[in-house]
Amino acid sequence: MTPQALRERVGDAVFRLVAGPEGEAERARIHGTPGPRWFTEDSAIARVHGDASMFVGGLRAVLLQTLHPAAMTAVAEHSGYQGDLWGRLARTSTFLATTTFGPAEHAERAVEVVRAVHRRVTGTRPDGTPYRADDPHLLRWVHVAEIDSFLVAHQVYGLRPLDAAGRDRYVAEAGVVAARLGVVDPPQTEAELRADLEAFRPELAAIPAAHEAVRHLRYEAPLPLPGRPAYAAVWLAAIDLLPPWARDELGLRPRPRLGRPAGRLSTAAVRWALTPGQRRTRDLEQVTGAWES
Repeated sequence: MTPQALRERVGDAVFRLVAGPEGEAERARIHGTPGPRWFTEDSAIARVHGDASMFVGGLRAVLLQTLHPAAMTAVAEHSGYQGDLWGRLARTSTFLATTTFGPAEHAERAVEVVRAVHRRVTGTRPDGTPYRADDPHLLRWVHVAEIDSFLVAHQVYGLRPLDAAGRDRYVAEAGVVAARLGVVDPPQTEAELRADLEAFRPELAAIPAAHEAVRHLRYEAPLPLPGRPAYAAVWLAAIDLLPPWARDELGLRPRPRLGRPAGRLSTAAVRWALTPGQRRTRDLEQVTGAWES
């Protein structure tokens, strides 16, 4: 197989995994439809969400989000993560792409769809505690875990890491979308984001469904052979960036000598596979980004 053919095959595999079978049409709709956007092309959120580091950040976000028992129960009981995890990924990546890069009209519609889905997701945890997906507190956890993960990965593996002011702008811009989804007073600065994450610590625990989701993510990614080494590298990098307490709770062992090299390798591989002449990284938006849709 020639290098060009390999690049094309890996790029197609990654794009379909993240964007789904309708990815090409969604990409054209998001980037090709004229009209005002929520964010400019030079915004901090476009810079972060358009970088290949999102592949690592997205997987870190998924792993971190499994640690909230209510959030994990809602996913396990209503989203069919075992049968449709990768379809969920495609819907989430499309949502993030639409709200970051798409026309304002499309972004507003995407938010309305997600909020309608959340209103229908209710249930009871094994201990008898009720939950609902549109609970502002639960939405806050999903948002905080997601944005912290994207930002951490960008600072380590992004082509153009943000300075302190840029990181605050990113958190504030991400908060615009979060507020429309129902998060009350989302964090506006990096310091507020980290404080929120720490405040959730007493609520977090890996229930059996979380361990099953982690196993599914690790071993059942529907990738052809050429794409599997890159995914394994993303996995190692994502684990490396998790807080130690989160790794311990999920039973994940870091590989200190492999994590950062794997992250550099995987982001470089994504940039190589998705060159401007074939796929732009920003067209993928995020690998396994948070579970907002």
